[in-house]
Amino acid sequence: MTELLQQVRLIDPVSQTDEVFDVLITDGYIQAVASCISDITSDTQIRDCRGLVLGSGLVDLYSHSGEPGFEERETLVSLLQAAAVGGFTRVGILPDTSPAIDNPALVAQLQQMRSTGAQKSLHSYSPQFPSSPVPQLHIWGAITLDIAGKQMTELADLASAGVVGFTDGKPLENLALVQRVLEYLQPLGKPVAFWPCDRQLAANGVIREGAQALRLGLPPVPASAETSAIAAILELVAAIGTPVHIMRVSTARSVELIATAKAASLPITASTTWMHLLLDTKAVKSYNTSLHLDPPLGNTSDVMALRAGVRGGVIDAIAIDHAPYTYEEKVQAFAEAPAGAIGFELGLPLLWQYLVETGEFTALELWRALSSNPAKCLGHKLSAITSEQKAELTLFDPQQIWKVERKNLHTLSQNTPWLGQELQGRVLQTWC
Repeated sequence: MTELLQQVRLIDPVSQTDEVFDVLITDGYIQAVASCISDITSDTQIRDCRGLVLGSGLVDLYSHSGEPGFEERETLVSLLQAAAVGGFTRVGILPDTSPAIDNPALVAQLQQMRSTGAQKSLHSYSPQFPSSPVPQLHIWGAITLDIAGKQMTELADLASAGVVGFTDGKPLENLALVQRVLEYLQPLGKPVAFWPCDRQLAANGVIREGAQALRLGLPPVPASAETSAIAAILELVAAIGTPVHIMRVSTARSVELIATAKAASLPITASTTWMHLLLDTKAVKSYNTSLHLDPPLGNTSDVMALRAGVRGGVIDAIAIDHAPYTYEEKVQAFAEAPAGAIGFELGLPLLWQYLVETGEFTALELWRALSSNPAKCLGHKLSAITSEQKAELTLFDPQQIWKVERKNLHTLSQNTPWLGQELQGRVLQTWC
């Protein structure tokens, strides 16, 4: 099958391109990229793509799969469907399933599920374009075996099984264990990611400490719960030298600490989540439990620092951190509901609408943080969008209006504060 995308806005963070081109794709390969392509065969499908955006495929660093263990929240198939609809060609899933992804057999099982069942179940979600392929699945292996987090998994066996890297997706507060992990992983050449949070300082908090927390009467989480944990991780990285990814950065002071560490050439990368770039504690006044996140939404100064950190490269990547929960789990008091929200199908439209359309971010800055940079954090490198390359692309209509409703979502859950609202911008297709 040959497709000609005429006059599409091409955004390629690898080559730093943001221009209008014709793009010719045949059987999943880019045949040509030029200002105007007229030499085509009679069976070429021609699309007028004026006003549309074509960029390198989006890459999600980490999200939660309900399967295995919590299939009522999300199956692997529905997760991949939601990711494809959201423009993601690569998806990282965290090991906090039940059972946890702590052995090679489960890694193989998940990859087999992706390659068979998911391919059969993904279907066309747009009347205009054919269905998109299944995103690549990058599986994070668990660092620890037990709930207490004191015993390491067989890291070498998991590495041989093909995990993309190692994380627990939860805070590791045993610094002696963190030290051993960094020493052990050094020769394996796999990324290791930590969520910095001191649970003793965070206690039972559910909102970032500040004036809004006092007004709402919710237990606060001090910024030091995150920053003290980051400082400890950075000291260990400085001593051992193993590269580390810092997950879920959410405070202004954290951005400062990471900037200082990068200036000192420490081998670290960092990410924040998409909702932490869009909303602050003022949004929590609705007591919508989909705004109960962990770490919590920041104060206005935190949001501004995170945005500046992403634009400047201190924060390398934007993660979706898709966390599906059932309606029953979320219909509780704010502080009692589990923390997390869905995001695959909402992330790009909302980030584009509120950061790019407003002029705060360039399209390249946003796409870099959602695509080429998270791929680097996973130890991969995306290719530039040029001829004779495999097509790993996302086609996006920044003007299409749609409503966030149960019938319009491919995820099994609906825990999002945007439920029932109209959004501007929707992905039309991916190539993977």
